[in-house]
Amino acid sequence: MKAIAKRVFDIEIEGLQKVASSLDDVFTAVVNALLACSGKVIVAGVGKSGIIGKKISATLSSTGTPSFFLHPGDAFHGDLGIVGSNDAVILISYSGETDELLRIIPFLKWNNNLIISITGNTASTIAKNSNYHLNAAITREACPLALAPTASTTAALVMGDALAVALMEQRGFKEEDFARFHPGGSLGRKLLTKVKDLMRTEDLPLIDIEASFTDVLMRMSTGRLGLVIVGSADAVKGIITDGDLRRALLKNPDTSMLTVIGMMTSDPVIVDEETFISNAEQIMMERKITTLLIGLAEKRAVTGVYQIYNTAQ
Repeated sequence: MKAIAKRVFDIEIEGLQKVASSLDDVFTAVVNALLACSGKVIVAGVGKSGIIGKKISATLSSTGTPSFFLHPGDAFHGDLGIVGSNDAVILISYSGETDELLRIIPFLKWNNNLIISITGNTASTIAKNSNYHLNAAITREACPLALAPTASTTAALVMGDALAVALMEQRGFKEEDFARFHPGGSLGRKLLTKVKDLMRTEDLPLIDIEASFTDVLMRMSTGRLGLVIVGSADAVKGIITDGDLRRALLKNPDTSMLTVIGMMTSDPVIVDEETFISNAEQIMMERKITTLLIGLAEKRAVTGVYQIYNTAQ
């Protein structure tokens, strides 16, 4: 079984290498044409090519190039209405002779659409009727019967990914842009969520600077944050973490000799409530800490506590 799997990998890699070696200036021209397109990018394909087309369209949309997938069969029942005259259309067909795609080409020409095709046959009808043709010809399919599209669909998929990546780089598409289109994902939460949305604000473990070691230990336990904040919410004097406690005990096991001033960090990091989670966590990584106080740094005031494990919520 492993030998079969390796053979499939080898054949599909061979196909991708062939397509990569055939890339020419047409690819650059296609990217420039799509950058200049003022409308959407419509992707169309049938069968396995249609499935690949849906993925390419989704990747384009999520990386800054508005796109829709159009099923050629549905196109003749009203869906051609989504195709505007300023849209670009990408047709995917390995043979370049898919009947359903051939039937919509006259409309696309009448509608003055930019037609881009991805096929494995430069002499095909679809290729000849396109403004730009991207050659995705492979040596052979991984299917032993040479019937099921395998290496050919992989080649089309990678060609679509190459277009999407080239477009996003030319547009200067950044993490923040990606997050806006993926607000439900972990990246979206990190880049769009602010610390005020995840910080703890209730029952902050505040303690007086004159407190005893036992008082610190008890308040840290009840606070359930692994720390105590020294001072008041309006005047923070420092912070003591459970790590500070352990280090203090290792130096001096006599708890009666341990003071709040001696154990605390007097300059804890305080960031504004409007700080994005991504920026907050960058600060935490740079300072090698897992907790941030949230509030007004210039006034040494605290309104909440943010800890890095909150990102798992």
